[in-house]
Amino acid sequence: MGNEDGTISWFRPPYRGILPIADFHLPRRFQRYLETCPFEMRWNTAFGEVMRGCADRENTWITDTILDSYQQLHRLGFAHSAEVWRGRHLVGGVYGVAIGGAFFGESMFSRETQASKVALTRLQQRLHERGFILHDTQWTTNHLAQFGGHEIPCRDYLDLLHQAIRLPKSFDDRRPTMPLIFT
Repeated sequence: MGNEDGTISWFRPPYRGILPIADFHLPRRFQRYLETCPFEMRWNTAFGEVMRGCADRENTWITDTILDSYQQLHRLGFAHSAEVWRGRHLVGGVYGVAIGGAFFGESMFSRETQASKVALTRLQQRLHERGFILHDTQWTTNHLAQFGGHEIPCRDYLDLLHQAIRLPKSFDDRRPTMPLIFT
C-alpha cells in the first residue's frame, strides 16, 4: 500500500479476505437486477481510468508510485480491469493482478448505484469460466460479505495461494510478456 510520504508498505495479516469463486453467492434480488442491467461490461480497455476512479476519494493508498507500477503490470499482461460503462462513460470498475489461477483484487469504485456490484459479479463469472481458484480481496467488507466474502487463516490462504499460482490459467487471451517463477 502506498503511504502519504511516498513509501510503500507490505502487509501480511493473520487472516486474509477471499471471495469464493466456485461458491460465489449472488443475492436473488441482485440477480434479478442483472437481467435488466443498463450497463455494458468491458475488460482491460481503460485500466488507468479504473485505477484513477478507485483513487478518487478523500483517503487513498493508490499513490502515483502505485499507479505507475500497476500500469506497468498491465502493460506486461499481469494487471487487469473489469469495467462498467454506460454509453461512453466509465461508471464503475475493479482492478487487480492475475497470476496463474489467482486474482488479487486491489480496489473497486462506483459512480452509479450498483456499478461496482456489476463489476464484481461479472469478474467472478469470468474467473469461474477461466478456472481460477482464488480471488484474494485482502480484507472482508460488508459489501464483499453479501457475496460470500470471508476471511481465512493465513496458513490456509498460503496453501490455496501456492496451488493457485501454479495453475496455467489466463485472465484474457494475452499471456504475460515476462514469466514469474515460483519455487
